[in-house]
Amino acid sequence: MENECIFEHMGFLKKDKLQIIAFNGYGTSHRFYVRGRALEDENIDLGHKGAFKLLINTWKRFETDEIKNTPIRIAIGDTIILQGKTDHEGYYLVNEQVENLSEYVNGEGWVKFEISFQDTKLKREIINQNRFPGEMLIPSAKAKFGVISDIDDTILHTGVVSSLKWKVIINTMFKRATSRRPLEGAAEFYHLLHQGKAGEEANPIFYVSHSPWNLYRYLELFLTINKFPKGPILLRSMSSFTRRKRSEKPQKQKEITGILNTYPQLSFILIGDSGEKDADIYIEIAKLFPNRIKAIYLRSVSDGRRMARVSNLFSAHKNIPFLMVNKTEEAIAHAKKQGFI
Repeated sequence: MENECIFEHMGFLKKDKLQIIAFNGYGTSHRFYVRGRALEDENIDLGHKGAFKLLINTWKRFETDEIKNTPIRIAIGDTIILQGKTDHEGYYLVNEQVENLSEYVNGEGWVKFEISFQDTKLKREIINQNRFPGEMLIPSAKAKFGVISDIDDTILHTGVVSSLKWKVIINTMFKRATSRRPLEGAAEFYHLLHQGKAGEEANPIFYVSHSPWNLYRYLELFLTINKFPKGPILLRSMSSFTRRKRSEKPQKQKEITGILNTYPQLSFILIGDSGEKDADIYIEIAKLFPNRIKAIYLRSVSDGRRMARVSNLFSAHKNIPFLMVNKTEEAIAHAKKQGFI
């Protein structure tokens, strides 16, 4: 016991502090829907330079020490208190009916809340005085449509069509979020869509990716640094990479379906790329929600076989508004012609 105390004093065996990460959620004036994760604080600096430090940060992002099955508390303003609990992977989902949430919405449509560990017997130091901020989006009543966008090779060069995904691995492990560059013109296009034709529609933007939640802060920083409109980022758990049954729908498709079901009054624009399964997912979504998909924009990738496959897919569904995009200017011109911007 004495040796353990000595080692802990020297930094060995010392337990990391605890934190809660709140993922930006989305809901309505009467539905509170947010997710996040309780983890040990690995002290990841997303601004670190140097291959070795970047590699260490990547390892920390994926070698997480989650806080399992622990109760959490959410406070909205001074009067609304909600309860939740993390699961065996440290994730929590709070999906509650709450009236009059619109009273807490700021000018950009976000409801701010504060989340904390409820268990006072954790016997671990908790950073931020056990007060962690979070936000949930409620689309403005002025919104004319919503936008759901993929991230990989749609707004961020990732190399998802490269052999064995080696470019994805290299880009994630050895490039800082602050040094990654978006596809040219993407941020401008998304701001135009967010503003809409009237210039003040505040159309909501949702970012959906096959990437794991471990990359949430990395992707959030990338979007912020490159001045993309703020919006919920919807990813998936690491366990879903191996757990999904062949007959089960991809997590990205489930997330998109959830968004459209939450806002039945809104039509949507879907943006993705021609490299992976975006075309298949978007076509199925358009079938499930007839007359609610205003347009589908798919960025072309440097793979002729994949692009030909996508073109053939949409040729059999001529009623679905679709455009293959080589340059952002083409999407902007189409959006102007259709009266979206």
